[in-house]
Amino acid sequence: MTAGQDGKGARMASPLKVAVAGLGTVGSGTIKLLQQNADRLTERLGRTILITAVCDKDHSPRDYPVDGYRWYDDAIRMVAETDADVIVELIGGAEGPARAVCERALAAGRHVVTANKALIAHHGMALAATAEANGVTLAYEAAVAGGIPIIKTLREGLIGNERRQVFGILNGTCNYILTGMRDTGREFEAVLAEAQALGYAEADPSFDVDGIDTAHKLAILATVAFGCTLDFKAVHVEGIRHVSPVDIAYADELGYRIKLLGIAALTDRGVERRVHPCMVPAGAQIAHVEGVFNALVVDGDFVDTVVQVGRGAGELDVLAVEDPVATHQRDAQALGLHLLAQRARVRVLAPVV
Repeated sequence: MTAGQDGKGARMASPLKVAVAGLGTVGSGTIKLLQQNADRLTERLGRTILITAVCDKDHSPRDYPVDGYRWYDDAIRMVAETDADVIVELIGGAEGPARAVCERALAAGRHVVTANKALIAHHGMALAATAEANGVTLAYEAAVAGGIPIIKTLREGLIGNERRQVFGILNGTCNYILTGMRDTGREFEAVLAEAQALGYAEADPSFDVDGIDTAHKLAILATVAFGCTLDFKAVHVEGIRHVSPVDIAYADELGYRIKLLGIAALTDRGVERRVHPCMVPAGAQIAHVEGVFNALVVDGDFVDTVVQVGRGAGELDVLAVEDPVATHQRDAQALGLHLLAQRARVRVLAPVV
């Protein structure tokens, strides 16, 4: 077998070089997936995905091999020095190093993959414009709904349907807490502490339990589904801190389950976007989505209702690996956030005060 050929003699493309910034839960899960499924990915793509560099200030031992990668403490320096084709940003946060890494990588003509919903919700329009100006991809499937490929579903699978509404469970931490409260009758604080101990909730859980994380994801979903301006401030946001075991018990008696939902709906007045606890009929499919799992429901004019369910918290919810694959398979312009940068087609309604 000669270089550049697979076992059947077919010529293979050169490796797709990837650099990963951030080795937290999602970053570690992404690297594990790329390592463990390397042969399968190569067979399916006809091209090897090669991790060449990683960045994290924490040099603690990992439960996966990292010896073969060039290690950086400074993500911006990594972008400047690495020859990677794709920069995977898994640092988090709407500002600081995460934003700088994405801006510099795109400006330098590198594809960028991010799981950073806050960054996209606040700066997606500007980043998309930079990506398109440089002919590269800004891929963000991993930023919304954990292991559910909802962005691809909306942008490709349901491209021929007029979407009436998109809604669902978008935060695994909140769903875990509400499930635990219903199953055990415990108070919010007790189940939150359990979620933190299991790694499903951060030490500071505010972004999750106050609905902000869900709102970030919903803002992105609404833009992809309806082509409206990406405007996080237009989302009405409520969290789950005020939900009590008594609320859950009464809802159960009435035939409902309480879920934190993100809802984007196309109305005669424009696109309505809101996040708040909802009474979901016990017979509905998403009422039975429990624990850390997410669920999305899309209502279309021809498909009627499409439901997707997948893991939404922990390192196994990684779709960050899907986007480097997509940069190889698809044209960069088709994959980019063109829907975020295009002229708004529908009006976004202001949040209800």
